[in-house]
Amino acid sequence: EIGGKGGRAAVDRLRNIFGRMESMWRPATSVEGYEIVRRRLFQPIAESDNHVARDAVVMAYSEMYRNNPQDFPGGCREAAYSRMLRDSYPIHPELFERMYGTWSTLDKFQRTRGVLRLMAMVISVLWERNDSGLLIMPSSVPIDDPKVQNELTYYLDDAWQPVIEKDVDGPLSLPLQLDRDFSNWGRMSACRRVARTIYMGTAPTLHGSNPGIDDRDVKLGCVQPGESTAIFGDALRKLTDTATFLYVDGSRYWFSTQPSVTRLAQERAANYEQHLVWEELKKFLREQRERGDFAGIHIAPDTSNDVEDETSTRLVILGPEHPHYPKSDDSPARIQAENILLTRGNGQRLYRNMLVFLVPDNNRLKELEQAVRDSLAWSSIAADWEGLNLNAFQTNQAVTKKDQAKDVIKVRLFETYSLLLAPAQPDPRGPTVWQEMRLLGNHALAIRASNKLINEENLIVKMGATRLRLELDNYLWKEKNHIGLKQLWEYLASYLYLPRLKNKGVLLDAVQAGVGDMMIDDTFGYAEKWDEAQGRYLGLKSPGYRQGILMDADSVLIKPEIALKQLANERQGTGVD
Repeated sequence: EIGGKGGRAAVDRLRNIFGRMESMWRPATSVEGYEIVRRRLFQPIAESDNHVARDAVVMAYSEMYRNNPQDFPGGCREAAYSRMLRDSYPIHPELFERMYGTWSTLDKFQRTRGVLRLMAMVISVLWERNDSGLLIMPSSVPIDDPKVQNELTYYLDDAWQPVIEKDVDGPLSLPLQLDRDFSNWGRMSACRRVARTIYMGTAPTLHGSNPGIDDRDVKLGCVQPGESTAIFGDALRKLTDTATFLYVDGSRYWFSTQPSVTRLAQERAANYEQHLVWEELKKFLREQRERGDFAGIHIAPDTSNDVEDETSTRLVILGPEHPHYPKSDDSPARIQAENILLTRGNGQRLYRNMLVFLVPDNNRLKELEQAVRDSLAWSSIAADWEGLNLNAFQTNQAVTKKDQAKDVIKVRLFETYSLLLAPAQPDPRGPTVWQEMRLLGNHALAIRASNKLINEENLIVKMGATRLRLELDNYLWKEKNHIGLKQLWEYLASYLYLPRLKNKGVLLDAVQAGVGDMMIDDTFGYAEKWDEAQGRYLGLKSPGYRQGILMDADSVLIKPEIALKQLANERQGTGVD
């Protein structure tokens, strides 16, 4: 009968049976896995109810990927990825990709059964915890749960257990501690989610030729719509700075069972003495070469004698040993600034109105000092790679971290040196008042300081003639008909109740503008000299004079009515010029 119709039918049945067996044993692809997991673990989404919520979630993720192309892998912006989000809902495709791609490379991991088993545990724990995530992502895997953790470590070496407990997830883990210490991260469990994502993406492929996942893949596994990608980027950088088993090579990150040189760097950073940290910090301060609108900058002077006493505006940047407590009258910065303002060495300072002070904010100083410690530590490790017997990757990591630490110092420097103290005297007979100003922006320290002073009119770079006349009327020639131009500049440089001019060129320009006006009633006259014996001004210039103003021991500014009177007398022949 084998050769008859019945035999052919039997062969067809056998072919179908063995075909089904062959299909059953063939590993499922990640696309097929969507359907298998969905059918086994979730009820079908009826077109009448949950499909609206699903489509809204898919649209939100798709828009986030399209609107932030620099933060996520390029393929996420394509329409095909939106279909993957829809097909795999409520599980993110990235988690399926890790399960069917990364974890399936392990010998003991069964591609379909292993995924089903793990996902069943994950979904159960998330359900019990009332997890509010929009999708189940790599960062959602509750590695701190004993059942889930045992399932993951079953396929790996025993050495992974301490790695998880210390650097990935658990009650004593570093990510959890960081989330507790920093509220911006804690609100979203940013550090834990980053650590989980890296672990899920890299643990099975530790010994591969190209370990790790890209920082964009990390964000893909973490960020949900409505969340800031920058927060997860900050959390990632913090983990690379502090985790013991986390490695970084360029933009790729992975966990290893061997401690990285990060632990060595942490130990070295903690052991540097305070004075060495301060001296290193001052080196970074001295790299600030931009002057802005200041004639000079004095960086971290040891004593008041180190700050010159000259008639040009200068910025004094106090060292880290003189921190300022905002709105405090007796902070170390205030005390040091007042000492420099009043004295130079053993004598009194003359030109007090020429100084302003940039001081470190005590609230941010510790962060800057830590960045300096990290820089010292990584620099020493990179320089001593042979003595430490570092391999090529560890050496490259030390060099990378050294450069990153210096970049962090630059950022922390702007954040810490953000308080400007400007002495003033609203009442000529009253005490000195210290005006405290907060600096913003990313320009060089001196540029930020001078811009702020100019905006607040605490530093005058251009002065009108009428403004100068007002100051003369208020304080300087109430009972006199004139004032020496050089003496006027001395007053402006010395007394805190007068405006602070950038330099004497500002005064000369204001004088030239006033003398060059054809109508000097609201300004002043100018003469080369006052002759006491003759009772008249020599070289008195007529209104509209534009040939140049000299500032010497003889030149004077004159009240307009006095100057006009002498000019009228000279025109009538009663005076001789």
